Amino acid sequence: MIAAADKIDASAGPERILVSVPNWIGDVVMATPALRAIRHRYRKARIVHLMRPYVSEVLRGCEFSDAELFWPSASAKSDPRQTRGLLDLVGRLRSERFDLAMLLTNSFRSAAVVRLAGIPRRVGYARDGRGWLLNETLHPPRNESGYIPIPALDYYNELARKAGCDDVGVVMTLAADADESARIVERLGALAERRPLVVLNPGANYGSAKCWPAEKYAALSDRLVRECGATVVASLSPKEREIGERIEAAATEPIRIFVDLGIGLLRALVKRCDMLITNDTGPRHFAPAFDVPVVTIFGSSDPAWTITRFAKERIVKLDLECQPCMERTCPLKHHACMRDLSVDMVFEAARATLAEATANGRLARADRNDRV
Repeated sequence: MIAAADKIDASAGPERILVSVPNWIGDVVMATPALRAIRHRYRKARIVHLMRPYVSEVLRGCEFSDAELFWPSASAKSDPRQTRGLLDLVGRLRSERFDLAMLLTNSFRSAAVVRLAGIPRRVGYARDGRGWLLNETLHPPRNESGYIPIPALDYYNELARKAGCDDVGVVMTLAADADESARIVERLGALAERRPLVVLNPGANYGSAKCWPAEKYAALSDRLVRECGATVVASLSPKEREIGERIEAAATEPIRIFVDLGIGLLRALVKRCDMLITNDTGPRHFAPAFDVPVVTIFGSSDPAWTITRFAKERIVKLDLECQPCMERTCPLKHHACMRDLSVDMVFEAARATLAEATANGRLARADRNDRV
């Protein structure tokens, strides 16, 4: 249980709220219940999100904020939301005269910036040596080994409750985008109408320790095509092109591979598909946000940190002594957590997920796919 000081007295309610939004794509999606609750609780307040530029793509259309500001970076300097440096950002925040800053980020920098900006109420977790910069703190539980795993959903929701939100839920949501939906249908062509449509997400920005081998994804795709009549599409980032090439070389049945979708079109692709099969990485969370069944493959990471509470998710993992190591690459050099996780295990989870979706009429998706 997270220990907290007294909750903010929100009877009058702040008029101007700054929310520092998480940096990782999956965390952003898991923060949507908290962001939605803040927007609902303070309907009349001006809410500004401070974020990385790419996070704006994830939250596009959600209407959780009135404006956005970006952390300083070398890119997007022509964007009016982009500031030129931390001092420029501090000045920008001072000019906004925020009443309340909510830090969904854990960094020392985010706490220092809101303190320097003179925001009177600064809510966040007292960790990483920044507690003295905040005046409304939460304390995540820890033991002699470090922080005890807490689902990110709960972690962010506790911050929303501390700021006066009493109706925080656990359902993650993202908005549909009509243009992105139309563009992904165009990219898919005839595949867009074939059912079941299965999307594979075989990469992981965090590191190779989270990646199930490309050749296993290829074998899985072949079985989905042959035994389930599925149409299979894989999505990877440009820097993961080599993984896509290995899948394509090993596959014996048709598979379509995209390496240039970006966040928006990948979001639209997941929304349209009948099942996502993914490593434990950001796009995994697009599936529950759009009520899409998902099979998640875990290796080095601990599911306890990212519990989605989504009934249509199946987790596939081994139970090795070295799991979870939480490292970017296998420290033991054998990567047994992924190497020994069989295609049969993942396929059986996928087949059961598709069978359940078919029984529930999940595959009749035309109306849902076109609704925005």
